[in-house]
Amino acid sequence: MNAIRLKHVFSTAAALVLLGVATSALAQFIWLDEKGVKQYSDMPPPTSVPNKRILKTPGQSLPRGIGSTEASDGAADSAADAKTAQAAPPTVAEQDAAYQKRKAEQAEKNKKTAQEAKQASDKAENCARARANQRTLDSGTRVAQTDANGQRSYMNDDQRAKQTADNRAVLNECQ
Repeated sequence: MNAIRLKHVFSTAAALVLLGVATSALAQFIWLDEKGVKQYSDMPPPTSVPNKRILKTPGQSLPRGIGSTEASDGAADSAADAKTAQAAPPTVAEQDAAYQKRKAEQAEKNKKTAQEAKQASDKAENCARARANQRTLDSGTRVAQTDANGQRSYMNDDQRAKQTADNRAVLNECQ
């Protein structure tokens, strides 16, 4: 019979220890981060989180500002309601609107980046053509051109000098 009592005492002691551990596991902090998302932790929030965004601390049965037993008048109640409204998380509609705005901004940014990449690619291609054209002009060989009637003609020295000057202006922009 002593063995049964001893077993009962140990099981009761074990239950009390487990109850103490379970109670400490309930000690959580709840706060709103800068995006309005609830954060849960057994560690206190960062010091950058203002007190009005801390919703629950260990040992507090209700979120701050709700069910307060402090005596207050109507003016204090309206001020507390205003603070609660400021600390309230955004509604689903507000979150969706913010998401759609971020999505549109990202799409615009991606479009602008793609356009800039295309312009850079086009510029690199034009510069490569200008360099090849300059090598041809500097080589001293005769350069043939086709006029509007389809007739072939060769550049004279004045035309070559003008074409070289124009081509060098384009190459200056490439550097």
